[in-house]
Amino acid sequence: MIFITARFRVRPEHADAWPDITRAFTEATRGEPGCLWFDWSRSVDDPTEYVLLEAFRDEEAGAAHVGSGHFTEARRTLPPHLVETPRIVNVTVPQEDWSLLGEMAVPGEA
Repeated sequence: MIFITARFRVRPEHADAWPDITRAFTEATRGEPGCLWFDWSRSVDDPTEYVLLEAFRDEEAGAAHVGSGHFTEARRTLPPHLVETPRIVNVTVPQEDWSLLGEMAVPGEA
């Protein structure tokens, strides 16, 4: 799977509205057949920073995402809301889902 983490620094005047600003892009991406997840979180340290965790089944699914109309539209509409170019980590890992964090296993969990 392709696992991507990206950090978006949003202009302060747009930070509270970011979930609405990205809603169409997020929903369209989640609807892609090769998308495993596409989840936004807001930083607890910086309310203008959002972190995106996304995963795609394989390189073909990642290429389909980047080639989609909604990705092209996001490239046009999202940057005016940002302070800087997003930072990204993009890796291919040999798994298809989240692994359990064994060091913090919950007792009695099935």
